[in-house]
Amino acid sequence: MNKLFKLSMICTAVISTLFTACTKDLDRLPNNGLFADNVYTNAAGYKSALAKVYSTLALTGSNGPGSTDLSGIDAGLSDFFRMFWNLQELTSDEGICAWINDPGIYDLDISQWTASNALVGGLYNRSLYSVTVANSFLKESAPDVVAGRGITGADAEEIKHYAAEARFLRAYQYWVLMDLYGNPPFVTENDPIGSFVPPRISRTDLFDYIESQLKNIEPDLVAPQQNEYGRADQAADWALLARMYLNAEVYTGTAHYSDALTYSKKVLDAGYQLKPTFREIFYADNNVNNTEVIFPINYDAANTQSYGGTTFLVNSSINGDMDPASFGVPTGGWGGNRAKPTLPNLFADQSGSTDSRALFYGTKKEVDKVDEFTDGLRVTKFRNINSDGTVPADAGTFCSIDFPLFRLAEMNLIYAESFLRNGGGDKTTALQYFNALRERAYGNTTGDVSDIVLDDMLNERGKELCWEGSRRTDLIRFGKYTGSSYLWQWKGGVKDGTGIDSHFNLFPIPSTDLVANPNLIQNPGY
Repeated sequence: MNKLFKLSMICTAVISTLFTACTKDLDRLPNNGLFADNVYTNAAGYKSALAKVYSTLALTGSNGPGSTDLSGIDAGLSDFFRMFWNLQELTSDEGICAWINDPGIYDLDISQWTASNALVGGLYNRSLYSVTVANSFLKESAPDVVAGRGITGADAEEIKHYAAEARFLRAYQYWVLMDLYGNPPFVTENDPIGSFVPPRISRTDLFDYIESQLKNIEPDLVAPQQNEYGRADQAADWALLARMYLNAEVYTGTAHYSDALTYSKKVLDAGYQLKPTFREIFYADNNVNNTEVIFPINYDAANTQSYGGTTFLVNSSINGDMDPASFGVPTGGWGGNRAKPTLPNLFADQSGSTDSRALFYGTKKEVDKVDEFTDGLRVTKFRNINSDGTVPADAGTFCSIDFPLFRLAEMNLIYAESFLRNGGGDKTTALQYFNALRERAYGNTTGDVSDIVLDDMLNERGKELCWEGSRRTDLIRFGKYTGSSYLWQWKGGVKDGTGIDSHFNLFPIPSTDLVANPNLIQNPGY
């Protein structure tokens, strides 16, 4: 299962200090006396180092679930996807968490965060750490450096592919920073090491940079579905471009809907197929024959343990009264996250018998008390069980469900929305992609529609992509995140919801980084 990240756990023990405990001289492995030249001797060594770049998505640190690469935050909270999910879902109309005494959680629940919020700062630092790790790898994989080590032929060609993947991973993290923070510090592999203070980059300039990087690496990435599972290929590149172009008007003030449609169509034409059963996309064996997932974060209960990722999604969404063993986590049940009523209200029938995407547990939709886990329906979309109903042999607290950062269904929706926003295409094709998701959900054509408008798109994205970390971005694109035109429970700290100021469309630059880096400017309103 998940062979790339089995590799990462093995190689991390060897090369972790290259990235995590280094002095200004990044060529040294200071804790064990090894040097970069002992790792970067052939394609196999470079692949081990590349695994460390990937591992920044899945692991909190190099020494198991109690370790972290970040300072100033609990190891369990410091996982990339856990923090990204919290900022995208708890601040939206989908999720709410009962852990109001955990650092930063309650402020996200009620849309009242500040520049000192621990999770706002944690994700910012995690993404910048991932950028730093990618930059370190890219310094070592520059063509002249590779040639200087006497690496030629097939090995050099492989390293070119690895470098393109590292650039993709860096571009993804810069997209996260652009989407959530707007104007972050900016550094590449070409900048000096040590006392260098990164400049601030504007959101518009960062958009242009990410776009150019993704287009430049396309020829050096492996063709769609031809790479190892869990590694980026050309389709992942196109999917990130499609998502970025869909939101370009938010980022830059200039719409790119025709580009969003073009790149979503490139993925749609690349041979991926919707998985016939919706639930099985989110099961423990979803790495097997999953032709819908374009690019996942690989998790493995034995080899990539952390208290983030899908371990967090499953455990935080159940409690002991829900029989954790039936979710494949017999030692789990943390009782934290559940849905605000606006999420189940998207479904006319919330039982799941009509639309299979209505995956809820409980009887009380209203969230009268933020800290009461049984207030609000629990979302049971992610389960650490296999598609045949068996529980994985290694089931415990940790989960083996791979998280789909990009999957085909999102491309269906991007095409349809781009068409509606005058991005080209045609209505017949847009309806075909839109209805394909509904036919899977309904099991037949009874849910098909003959016409769609933009609000239908937002609702359909809520049903198809709920709990997958996209809701805040979607609401901002539709103009429904801030202000008072669209309310949800506990928005603005009021049970029935109240309007919030537009400055909340961006998270603040953390106060600690503003002090450390005089080049930065705080986002307005903070």
